[in-house]
Amino acid sequence: MDAAVKTLRDAKHLKTEADFLWVGESDAEVAFVGRSNAGKSSLINAVCQRKKLAHASQMPGKTRTINVYEVKFGRWMVDLPGYGYAVGTELEKDLLAPMIEGYLLNRAALRRVFVVVDVIAGPTHRDLSMILWLARQALPFSVVVNKIDKVSALALEARKKEIVAVLAGYTSDIYWVSSKKNIGLQPLQELIARLLNTVKPAVTPV
Repeated sequence: MDAAVKTLRDAKHLKTEADFLWVGESDAEVAFVGRSNAGKSSLINAVCQRKKLAHASQMPGKTRTINVYEVKFGRWMVDLPGYGYAVGTELEKDLLAPMIEGYLLNRAALRRVFVVVDVIAGPTHRDLSMILWLARQALPFSVVVNKIDKVSALALEARKKEIVAVLAGYTSDIYWVSSKKNIGLQPLQELIARLLNTVKPAVTPV
């Protein structure tokens, strides 16, 4: 693992906010969105190799806040509220979309959005709506299919083909991972480290 990726292990919880207007500014950041039980928090923990960095709620949909994790000063990983399985009143559920969209539309330092999808559920209607919205807003994004350990090796290739077929026309930028088993994480770690520019480039002698 290179030096850039190792810096992800230094991540710490920086702040939790209920309103995107209160978050403040970063120098560079990436954001994670997805259904409430897609495993966003577990994925952040796995990427940073920290078991208890991001708190995964025992009740999917309970978290309604924006959680910021600082890798280095001004370099953030941001966990946005889950959608599609929210617990609470219809009004509370409806408030999540403006929070997520408001955040993503007002981040000058946002480098990429990672849409986390559960391999079993596949890209749901809400996931596809989010992906289409990101594309229309010209916001760079990648899809991360999580929990691939839940599918047998024999069935995984077929499941991949099914998901790729659903996402055809939306994106071909897909990462296949298991945050529980640490499968497929390194390419994602390298991308995040590069996007956040977590280490200074080496100086070439003149």
